[in-house]
Amino acid sequence: MCGIAGFVNRDGWAADRAIVERMTRVLAHRGPDGDGFHVSGQVALGHRRLSIIDVAGGGQPMCNEDGTVWISYNGELYNELDLRPELEAKGHSYRTSSDTETIVHLYEEEGLEFVRRLNGMFALAIWDAPKRRLVLARDRMGQKPLFYAELPGGGLAFGSEPKAVLEHPDVSRELDRDSLSRYLFYEYIPAPHSIWKGMRKLPRAHVLVWENGTTRILPYWRPEVSATPAEGAPIEEVAGRFWGEFRDAVARHRRSDVPLGVFLSGGVDSSSVAAALCELYPARDVRTFSIGFEDRNYDESAHARAVAKHLGTSHDERTFSVSKVFELLPEVATWLDEPFGDASILPTHLLSRFARESVTVALGGDGADELLAGYPTFQAERAAGVYRRMPRPARALAEAAVNRLPTRYGYLSLDFKLRQFLRGAAEAPALAHQRWLGSFSGPELSRLLLPGTNGGDPLDVEAEHVGLAATLSPLADPLGRSLALYQDTYLQEDILTKVDRASMACGLEVRAPFLDARLVDEIQRLPSSFKSAGGQGKRLLKRAVSSRLPASILGRPKKGFGIPVGRWLRGELSGLLDRLLEPSRLKAQGIFRPEDVARRVAEHRSGVRDQRKPLWTLLMFQLWYDAWMT
Repeated sequence: MCGIAGFVNRDGWAADRAIVERMTRVLAHRGPDGDGFHVSGQVALGHRRLSIIDVAGGGQPMCNEDGTVWISYNGELYNELDLRPELEAKGHSYRTSSDTETIVHLYEEEGLEFVRRLNGMFALAIWDAPKRRLVLARDRMGQKPLFYAELPGGGLAFGSEPKAVLEHPDVSRELDRDSLSRYLFYEYIPAPHSIWKGMRKLPRAHVLVWENGTTRILPYWRPEVSATPAEGAPIEEVAGRFWGEFRDAVARHRRSDVPLGVFLSGGVDSSSVAAALCELYPARDVRTFSIGFEDRNYDESAHARAVAKHLGTSHDERTFSVSKVFELLPEVATWLDEPFGDASILPTHLLSRFARESVTVALGGDGADELLAGYPTFQAERAAGVYRRMPRPARALAEAAVNRLPTRYGYLSLDFKLRQFLRGAAEAPALAHQRWLGSFSGPELSRLLLPGTNGGDPLDVEAEHVGLAATLSPLADPLGRSLALYQDTYLQEDILTKVDRASMACGLEVRAPFLDARLVDEIQRLPSSFKSAGGQGKRLLKRAVSSRLPASILGRPKKGFGIPVGRWLRGELSGLLDRLLEPSRLKAQGIFRPEDVARRVAEHRSGVRDQRKPLWTLLMFQLWYDAWMT
């Protein structure tokens, strides 16, 4: 896994090597094993390397046999061993065993169609010198990030993270006020947008083609609509086939020339990855890693330990105090160059840092919830349907009863879950799900944000979100449409961004077998009843692993990587909150209405209302703002 950066100038403008060196240097954490450059004429490609495959010979940028096509690549290609013989049979000669070389030759053979053949996680840049064409591409599910900015005069700069693109002297550091609204609504910024005005994210499953100063962005893959022909097949039969396909995906993701382990949380998803690996290799050779916390309300390590014992893996765990998580906050602001409001990035980084002491690659369970309907919100959608059919007086009574509940600050306390449910229960599904997940609704943003510098009102993020949802899998059933929306937003921009930044900050590569391209295609074709039925999510996966994992693990409710944000904001973080959200500071900043923020702080401290999500989202923005805008 690596970091890539570079730029192309308009014809006649020679590339400055010093610029690409600066762009690449700030990505050293993504590739601590070395750097490389290709600077020729109008183009400059840079690369930071984390050596995984062909440690000795896989340096980049890499070229084809005659040096006319060059690539800088961040990723892993899981079907490389299938493609290599085909390309060798067509006359291509290999100098390395790196998967990077296969991508170059595949591009030579198939042009822009090459990306359809790739099964992997990747962000890549190809310079085709004869055509004077720059090609950028990102993997199907959005596991690896790629940012770009069009330059004055028709050039283009790109990088794995915004910090690399910002090193180009022609890229603006101006805040994008519309994307600030998106951040506060989602707790992240969805593609193709960026917090930086003039900078964009390449969306997942898209190719960007730059030629002669003109940029085109083209989709190369869309998920299939859930079908129904397999509906009549017994679930045991389908589960058996699914497990075989999943185990094959894990085997493809296992390929590595360096030590590899598994993130083990004790949940069904990561436990399934470990179980599949134990069927492929001796269990004692499978290394699993988990972390726990001294605060038992947030400690999941006993469940991970139970799975490791059941499977017989070589298990490592470490216990942290919650204060250790708290200490990460200033550091996180320096390597998160876009604001990010998911607090679980902190324990994810601790786990990554712990695993990196022993391995260079880790497998995780990401993607299962978004593909197989594992989140409680999918069950909440059923309850919301009942709620919407209730008479208005009955709904008013229910809301009054919930609002009278005492405020607790524990992990997903009952009052918090019920109040969060009511935020979206009366809305159509697309908006309901986002209100359950996010910090601020559209009306709340109107009260929070001052008019923009051009005098305009905040972006209508809710209308934009509903418009996006309408374009995704419109022919699917209701669950299929919700899953498509999660995959395009929450999975791509929250879960995968979190894992990428938290792991790459310490030079660890994390792979997600559930997001294997072949497996995703199989899952997308399954009818919804195999994903969720009778209030049970991940139905097919649980049936597939029912004889492989302890029953206590299969019956556990979904629980994320939580930390006591609500309590911190009244205690350990109280001083930081006061400093960053102080009214005179906010007034000088000119973004937020001080009185609205002060009300939320007062309500949270007094116990009138749990404001953990909006206050944490504001806090993380202010930490980012101080690190990058001042």
